[in-house]
Amino acid sequence: MTGFIIKSPPLINKITGAPNSFLQYHSFACYSRSLSQPASNMFLQVAGRKEKKVMDHKVIINLPILNKEVPDLREIVGWGRRDKDYPALFERCNFWAGVRDENNKLIAFGYVCGMGLEKGYMEDIMVHPEHQKKGIGVKLVKELLREAESFGLGIVTVSYEERNTNFYKSCGFVPGSGGVWKSNK
Repeated sequence: MTGFIIKSPPLINKITGAPNSFLQYHSFACYSRSLSQPASNMFLQVAGRKEKKVMDHKVIINLPILNKEVPDLREIVGWGRRDKDYPALFERCNFWAGVRDENNKLIAFGYVCGMGLEKGYMEDIMVHPEHQKKGIGVKLVKELLREAESFGLGIVTVSYEERNTNFYKSCGFVPGSGGVWKSNK
């Protein structure tokens, strides 16, 4: 595993390219923030043929999520379900973000944990395989970083597999050294 660290606030503002006024606030069952407005799922008539309009997926902080939705997504991306982690994760982490498709199915998820002091860590960044390589993961990570900054976190770390290095670099993370300890239990 490799790790990255991103420091805020100037670097996050530079990376995301969006001033604070760009963020829009919405009320759901809990606090949320959107990265972009959703596009309708519609067909366009182009030169006599129908073409499906690409949906502009919205990243929502603290998106209301059913307990089984994240384990289902974890399984789809090839990870262990970890059913027992939910809803405990939602109660313990600082905040999470999710993305739904046009059918309201959870297609992307990630979260940031920590003590709420200066540092936090990002974990479980996942995008449904059918929706990968469309920029959804980058939007998800950048929105989590915006929220981390507004939460007062100046440093966010993440661990990832080496094959994902370029993805995290594209999100603004800088490679760093570190280590991982895992219990034998």
